[in-house]
Amino acid sequence: MATTLSTWAAVENVPGGPAVKELNLQPPVTQIAEQIYTLHNWMLYVCLAIFVAVFGVMFYSILKHRKSLGYKAATFHESTTVEILWTIVPFIIVIGMALPATKTLVSMKDTSNADITIKATGMQWKWGYDYLKGEGEGIHFLSTLSTPREQIGAPGEAPKLPLSKTYLLEVDNEVVVPVNKKIRIITTANDVIHAWTIPAFGVKQDAIPGFVRDTWFKAEKIGTYRGQCVELCGKEHAFMPIVVNVVSEEKYKEWVDGKYKEMKAQADDPSKVWTVDELKQRGEKVYAANCVACHMETGIGSPGRYPALDGSAVVAGPKAVQINTVMNGKGGMPPWKGSLSDTEIAAVITYTRNSWSNKSAENIVQPAEILAARK
Repeated sequence: MATTLSTWAAVENVPGGPAVKELNLQPPVTQIAEQIYTLHNWMLYVCLAIFVAVFGVMFYSILKHRKSLGYKAATFHESTTVEILWTIVPFIIVIGMALPATKTLVSMKDTSNADITIKATGMQWKWGYDYLKGEGEGIHFLSTLSTPREQIGAPGEAPKLPLSKTYLLEVDNEVVVPVNKKIRIITTANDVIHAWTIPAFGVKQDAIPGFVRDTWFKAEKIGTYRGQCVELCGKEHAFMPIVVNVVSEEKYKEWVDGKYKEMKAQADDPSKVWTVDELKQRGEKVYAANCVACHMETGIGSPGRYPALDGSAVVAGPKAVQINTVMNGKGGMPPWKGSLSDTEIAAVITYTRNSWSNKSAENIVQPAEILAARK
């Protein structure tokens, strides 16, 4: 209990995220977020004024015209003036709030003329990003909570210290965009409904399997901004953060060049022939980064949701079936052909076929087989 209280007392503002005792919206860094902030305050003041006026008149009438002062209840049937007033006044108030709100909503939906287009794919429980158009086109990566899950602790357990200020809102791969550029975000999902949200941008867009939806932002201030999946998507929903790093145009060009070099360095030659041990070693890392959340470290899966790989007929059977399943997805499992390289897919399949109690006759898959399956 003492540890929990001391941890709570040490909570500080999250850079680019929520602040301690913050009662209002996060400080806006886009025009849309600024308009939302202004609308929020304007409507709050209107509602407050109505509240004060209505309850002021009501309590005044109760106190001033109470029976103890000798007042008697008035008797009247109707008042045309009152009926006209209580129709016109609310109508004016609604129009006064609806006009600026409609203008903002229309602006939020205008994703045309974007400088950069990025597809954000939600999956249990990480985000996949693909830069589709603009500078950085072709860049793609997965973004996962970078704090080790075991350090956060199980439900009801205190986290294992030390933890950073942003331990629930930090990722291994941040989305990087240039400042003062219109960024279009296309959202979709591989499994269940997720939602891509950055409060400081005034952006929230559901990511729905089988649908493509979009939103946009234009950050006017350099910095790191944080959000989370805000659609209940499963047991690891709380550990699916979103981090956007807004940088200068020069820094963005450097990041793009570095990312291209990194992708080129990671692109293995699909014609290379690997040994079983080499693929198992590589596949263990791929499995830990992408598969362990659903199929568990021991390969037992999640009963009723995700099948066990230990003793699986698919894993022990013809490798062509498993290759097709991993590449194209099945049930709640997303397709990995767009997120993993030929070597990574070959490695993780080989790893599962040679781990736990599995002893498959076709115990090795080479990258060339994955390349052939893509055609």
